[in-house]
Amino acid sequence: MEIKRKKVKELLSMEPGAEVLAKGWVRTKRGNKQVKFIALGDGSTINNIQIVADTALFDEELLKKVTTGASLSVRGKLVESIGSGQAVEISASRIEVLGECDPMRFPLQKKDTTLEYLRSVAHMRLRTNTFGAVLRIRHAMAFAIHSFFNSKGFVYLHTPLITESDAEGAGDMFQVTTLDLANVPVHGGKVDFSKDFFGKKTSLTVSGQLEGELGATAVGEIYTFGPTFRAENSNTPRHLAEFWMIEPEMAFYDIEDNMELAEEFVKFLVKYALDNCADDLKFLNDKYDEGLVERLQGVLSTTFERVTYTRAVEILEKAVADGVKFEYPVHWGTDFQSEHERYLVEKYFGKPVILIDFPKDIKAFYMKQNEDGRTVRGMDVLFPKIGEIIGGSEREADLGKLERRIDELGMSRKNLEWYIDTRRYGTVPHSGFGLGFERLLLFVTGMANIRDVIPFPRTPKNAEF
Repeated sequence: MEIKRKKVKELLSMEPGAEVLAKGWVRTKRGNKQVKFIALGDGSTINNIQIVADTALFDEELLKKVTTGASLSVRGKLVESIGSGQAVEISASRIEVLGECDPMRFPLQKKDTTLEYLRSVAHMRLRTNTFGAVLRIRHAMAFAIHSFFNSKGFVYLHTPLITESDAEGAGDMFQVTTLDLANVPVHGGKVDFSKDFFGKKTSLTVSGQLEGELGATAVGEIYTFGPTFRAENSNTPRHLAEFWMIEPEMAFYDIEDNMELAEEFVKFLVKYALDNCADDLKFLNDKYDEGLVERLQGVLSTTFERVTYTRAVEILEKAVADGVKFEYPVHWGTDFQSEHERYLVEKYFGKPVILIDFPKDIKAFYMKQNEDGRTVRGMDVLFPKIGEIIGGSEREADLGKLERRIDELGMSRKNLEWYIDTRRYGTVPHSGFGLGFERLLLFVTGMANIRDVIPFPRTPKNAEF
């Protein structure tokens, strides 16, 4: 009789008694001359199913091939487990080795390996318990993001990855070209981009926001969810050159609406993780970050503190006067560093914080200016251990003010006229924000390095696979 394979996650929740077929990779093998115990995992859950193999039923040469990392097909009876740790196990009647694994060369041994070591064998690290947990949580968060916005009637907008506009004004962009770099065409002493594929200089996007505003002023509320690229030479635990961003843009939203949506959004995601990823979160909590689950639950049970930038500066200056040492100085007009953000969240307020009303000189040109002429309606959501997890603002809807700000900053209007048009033709109050997906995952998984929450990290001097 043919039996269909069942995943380990399903097998572990079944009642004993059935004839079953499992397939997966060997995590461990132990035992004696009479019986072997094989822990088999298939990635469907952090948990393995135990295979009990009576050595009298199996060829010795076959059992020698059952090593850590080998892949097996196992048929047998699902029986009640006498050992602790699982309710059921499989009493094996047939074992087939699908793929052998040389135990001397396999880079993932039973011993506890460091995350630094795993980065050096990154093509194999996805098979570990840690990265299995991270990948399942990453999937769950992506699914929850789409669920949240779909339930609110937002339209998922695909914004371009190749662009000529620098949304952030940062200038650290990867160039996209088909020009022969050994023989670059030159005109008047400069690169002749008219000979390039697009006939102009183009780069990989740093944000889908500006195009997202076009969508919001057409269908009301949109969100983007896609890769973005920053060519900063930053080798820190919080920076990647390629990462994913979620950027909602909403017509007719002011800064208050924007803050409410951001808080509701992150709480929805945290609750989804607690409700749907309990086993993986428990594993990460126990192995890497003992306060993880408690911290996630804490986000749900509190209202985020809303604080102006000016008030935050006063708090930080008083902290310095009282003896707190910061690596970076802080005064009105400085851009806060992670240490400042974390002090506000972890030490002073003891809860997530939404910072608002920033000096206009440290924020992007598109943020709505306040009446004081000094500050803009920016909004940063700060989380414990992470610092800034969301950055957003009410956008400047006034044509004259937007044009003056662009001129003040000496920005080229040549490739921004399309954006300015949204203020010429039926402008409306509108707002939006960006959530770095990997920053969210750092918070939800408790991992300490952003390279450990993305399958294939892209960082300076590192673009393997």
